[in-house]
Amino acid sequence: MLWLVIKSLISGVLVGIVSETAKRSAALGALVASLPIVSVLGMVWLWQETKDTNRLADHAEATFWFVLPSLPMFLLIPALLRRGVGFWPSLMLGCVVTVGLYLAMTWLGPRVGLRLPF
Repeated sequence: MLWLVIKSLISGVLVGIVSETAKRSAALGALVASLPIVSVLGMVWLWQETKDTNRLADHAEATFWFVLPSLPMFLLIPALLRRGVGFWPSLMLGCVVTVGLYLAMTWLGPRVGLRLPF
């Protein structure tokens, strides 16, 4: 349980750093947010807890493929905001589109030879 609390605190601090950095500089906050810190931490936590190279390799590869359907959200939200759509509707639509793209990836991926380890 202590390990879970430590992981949660470190992860929360990183999110706080991103939001505080973005208040001062949108570009620098975006740079910090775009770093694969969560992915790297996830791999470190997974390695520390399992020492399973196959599981870690599957995790890293699946992370790559699941990053791709999330990328359009980062173009859709600013486009909506610049057209006068409110923050919450823009965020909601970005999330809905992302979920749809995740579903498409999990449906289409295996049909075109992509191995997603579920």
